Amino acid sequence: MSGVVVWFTGLSGAGKTTLAKALEVHLYEAGHQVEHLDGDAVREHLSKGLGFSREDRDTNIRRIGFVANLLAKHGVIVLVSAISPYRVTREEVLAQAPKKLEVFVDAPLEALIQRDVKGLYAKALKGEIAHFTGVSDPYEPPLHPDVHLRTDQMSFQECLDRLLEALERLGVDVEVRA
Repeated sequence: MSGVVVWFTGLSGAGKTTLAKALEVHLYEAGHQVEHLDGDAVREHLSKGLGFSREDRDTNIRRIGFVANLLAKHGVIVLVSAISPYRVTREEVLAQAPKKLEVFVDAPLEALIQRDVKGLYAKALKGEIAHFTGVSDPYEPPLHPDVHLRTDQMSFQECLDRLLEALERLGVDVEVRA
C-alpha cells in the first residue's frame, strides 16, 4: 500500500502542528506507520543554515517534500506541518506524492495575534523580526485545498474529524481498534 502525504500549510499559530500531532496519535492507534515532519524541527536539523529568502524557503520545502514523498512511497502516512508560504513550491512537491492531502489551516491575522504566546507577531508588526510570513513576507494560500480548516470558527474536534473523513476518502482506515 502506498502512503499518503498530508501537508498542513498556514500561517504561524494557525494550528498546523497541534492538529498534525493529534492526527499522528490517532493514526498510530489505528495501526498505521506515521511520521510527522514539523517545519521548525526540519529547519533545525535538515535545513540548518538556510535563511528566510524565497530561495531558501523553497529549498527547505523541497527538502521536506523529498523526505515526505520518499517515506510515503514506502507506505508511511507522512504529516508535514510547515508554513510553506509559496503556492507553486507546495504544488511542486505535492505533485510527486503517491497520494496527498493539502490541508489549509486558516485563521485571520487578528486571531493569530491573540493566540501568539511567544509574541512573534507583535515583534514582527514592530519591525523587530524581518521576513515574518503574513506580516512582512507573503503567504499564498492554496487555491483549492483538499481540506480547509478555519481554526477560529471550528472546534479542535471538528477539525480532526474533517481530517479523518478526508483520509477515509483516500482509502485510509482510520478506525481505532481496542
